[in-house]
Amino acid sequence: MTQANTIAHAADAPYFSPPSISDFFPPELLFAGTPFAITRITLVQLLATAVMVLIIVLGTRRLTVVPGRFQSVIELGFGFIREQIAFQVLGEKDGKRFLPLLTAMFLTILALNLTGVIPFLNIPGTSVAGAPLVFALTAYVAFVYAGIRRHGFGHFLKNSLVPSGVPVYLVPIIAIVELISVFIARPVSLFLRLLLNMIVGHLMLVLFFSATNFFFFSFNWLTPLAAGTLTLGLAFTLFEVFVALLQAYVFTILTAVYIQLAVAEEH
Repeated sequence: MTQANTIAHAADAPYFSPPSISDFFPPELLFAGTPFAITRITLVQLLATAVMVLIIVLGTRRLTVVPGRFQSVIELGFGFIREQIAFQVLGEKDGKRFLPLLTAMFLTILALNLTGVIPFLNIPGTSVAGAPLVFALTAYVAFVYAGIRRHGFGHFLKNSLVPSGVPVYLVPIIAIVELISVFIARPVSLFLRLLLNMIVGHLMLVLFFSATNFFFFSFNWLTPLAAGTLTLGLAFTLFEVFVALLQAYVFTILTAVYIQLAVAEEH
């Protein structure tokens, strides 16, 4: 076989294109080249938010004493956030104050996470830095505001940086450690935990289903492998639904914990 024929044969051979980080930088669809450019992920975020708001409005506009199935699901969701997150972590008094914030945070994160497993959307709205960063900054502002509102700026800062019982000679070291831990590590960890979980989940799903397509349509004799990767993809899809719920819960409950630590008298 000549070199030209070898090159031509290689060009005609089926090629597997694995998922990459470029999946999260889709082309701009509207207002390209401007600060208001809209990509596919932006449209997914807007759609998920609109659907979530619509579901809440439809589920709460005509409440009845004996709820139907739809109202029961809505009440179950709100009740879970109220009882298992807000009241359990913050107590009833502070829980009522921050319940709207925690509810909005949980439901919005959940809606954006679930877009990763919805057909024709197939990418989480939290798999790019913008949304997780907004949620992390919101949590940061919330617990700092709660601490300052309860104790005043000076007392809150002292309470956050210098735990009670620390020897005087250790105060400078402990204060630096607590400064990094409270005011830097908390929002950064919230941001990275949500972002990276959604990125990895999307890449795994794309890998499984791309491999299924490659094995089935390019090599008929590898159909058993296609069936295997398809099964793994479907199983991982169910796992991603669980991860979407778990990440919304973890993010929201950690926000509640940080608020509780900020309003506590001593750490």
